[in-house]
Amino acid sequence: MAIDVKDLSNITKGSFNVDLFCADDAEGVARLFRSIHGEDYPIKMFYDPVQLVKANQEGTYYSVVARSMDKEIIGIHNLFRSAPSRGVYEWGVGLVLKEWRRQGVSAAIEKFMMDNVIPGLDMHTVFGEPVTSHVGMQKQGRNYHYNVTSLEVGLMPGEAYAGEGVTSDRVSTLLFFRIFRNIPQNIFLPKPYIEALRFMYENFSMGRSFSESTSLLPKNTVSRSNMDLFDFAKVARIACHETGSDFAEHISDLESEAVKKGAIVVQLWLKLTSPWIGELVKVLQGRGFFLGGLLPQWFDDDGLLMQKLLFMPDFDSIQLYSDDSRRIFDYVRSDCQKLYGP
Repeated sequence: MAIDVKDLSNITKGSFNVDLFCADDAEGVARLFRSIHGEDYPIKMFYDPVQLVKANQEGTYYSVVARSMDKEIIGIHNLFRSAPSRGVYEWGVGLVLKEWRRQGVSAAIEKFMMDNVIPGLDMHTVFGEPVTSHVGMQKQGRNYHYNVTSLEVGLMPGEAYAGEGVTSDRVSTLLFFRIFRNIPQNIFLPKPYIEALRFMYENFSMGRSFSESTSLLPKNTVSRSNMDLFDFAKVARIACHETGSDFAEHISDLESEAVKKGAIVVQLWLKLTSPWIGELVKVLQGRGFFLGGLLPQWFDDDGLLMQKLLFMPDFDSIQLYSDDSRRIFDYVRSDCQKLYGP
């Protein structure tokens, strides 16, 4: 569903205004990214005006920008598709020009996005992926009633944030979610993660029934997944749409392919509506995967994030804002340390 910019009320605050991106903004967005990241930002579309305009026209991205009175692009946030469900959008890629920080630019963009943009789109879930090198975005998520459900350990290369003063080799991220339209479902909890998932579900249990996963993998069934490789981050993400009796071999083949192509982080997304998810977790634990967290309505069905690292994780560099994120940190670190040690 596309939104006509004319249908939205522009927000003006002080010496800048906030509105949906339009084609005339594309060159200014590229300048904004270059001013902060040089040529090193991993999503190259933001340097390409034609691609950025096309993405916003097609609805795979909805960009919201702040413009100074002389039409300079001084800030941006984005809603974009990155989950298996087309009804899930990610809120991210937020930047503000350095000389305009601490002047309410980011907060004004976020308010416009939450109040004006999201209500007009056909989406049921919005999530964010705040970095843990600082707590700014984590605070903003809490302000807009987003709740943390997952920790992605060592997801991004530190050099992607060198312009922000990050010196760590890898940067971890959280995942926080807000549901705008609930999808009732029956959830099966893998035994090793019952306590952790019940905590992660505290804000997302409406319309859900819960039981322990005790079913075996169905015989003579075939797994179906798709894998996305992100060369810049050395990350592979595998969305498991169907899981069957061939799951162990299926995942082994995909993981081998990912590692050959340079991945050092492998993530798996599983459906928590699968009665045999406990068996899937056993397979993955045997292959060195550990808990990431809950992914509400990720496939329309809720998802479980599992992750594997080909390097030693750096938990000490992770900065957290809220008590719930620290509790999830403890669950993830504990499960990880069973594999990697303290």
